[in-house]
Amino acid sequence: MLKKFTIQTDKRDQMIDVTDKVQEFLNECKVVEGAVIVYCPHTTAGITINENADPDVKRDMIRRFDEVYPWAHKLDRHFEGNTAAHMKASTVGASQYIIVTNEQLLLGTWQGIYFCEFDGPRTRTFYVKII
Repeated sequence: MLKKFTIQTDKRDQMIDVTDKVQEFLNECKVVEGAVIVYCPHTTAGITINENADPDVKRDMIRRFDEVYPWAHKLDRHFEGNTAAHMKASTVGASQYIIVTNEQLLLGTWQGIYFCEFDGPRTRTFYVKII
């Protein structure tokens, strides 16, 4: 089972919680045990798992990514000017693998699944594959 999701981002750098979308797909498919892969097919966006309780975590992460990978760097040569977005996406990664047990994503108390936009705003896609 595979589902394609479309998501609209509205900022250059943004972390959008997609945990509920993934869980809803599991519920639709009546998955009791297994795993899911959440995959992002873009080179300037990614998927991560991190805290979903305190919104300051997302803000701090985006700020720190900007510190490590500044948007404008005099030595960057990529003609689109978005090398920082490529670096951030490579750091976060393109996918996450999550265990499913008792019909639920096996996430920690404070964990959520995030679509990470680093070159928005854009219309993006991500996929969820049930195994």
